Amino acid sequence: METTANVLVGLVAALHAYFLVLEMFLWERPPGRKLSGFDAALARATARLAANQGLYNGFLAAGLIWGLAAGDPTGFRVRVFFLACVLVAGLYGGLTTNRRILAAQALPGALALTAVLLAG
Repeated sequence: METTANVLVGLVAALHAYFLVLEMFLWERPPGRKLSGFDAALARATARLAANQGLYNGFLAAGLIWGLAAGDPTGFRVRVFFLACVLVAGLYGGLTTNRRILAAQALPGALALTAVLLAG
């Protein structure tokens, strides 16, 4: 179960690193515009907001990587904390912004958090 948990944490970290790239560097390009559904003008107008959001996603990815690299009990606690942050952010975003966030962020975070707690 520990291996499964670590793989899921790694996948959630990779997902948030991908969000960082989309939101910080590709927001005004086709991949970012496809994600947001914004036209060129709205993407340009919201690029700074998206970059800020991307930075937060990068912090989540960094925290999860730290949790994987750190020995227990610190690593376990760090993984639980950052996965809880991912889950809360995904639930909030899914309920207030776009329901797709529930599947793209909250669900992977919940699965990884469950696996980490079961393995711990």
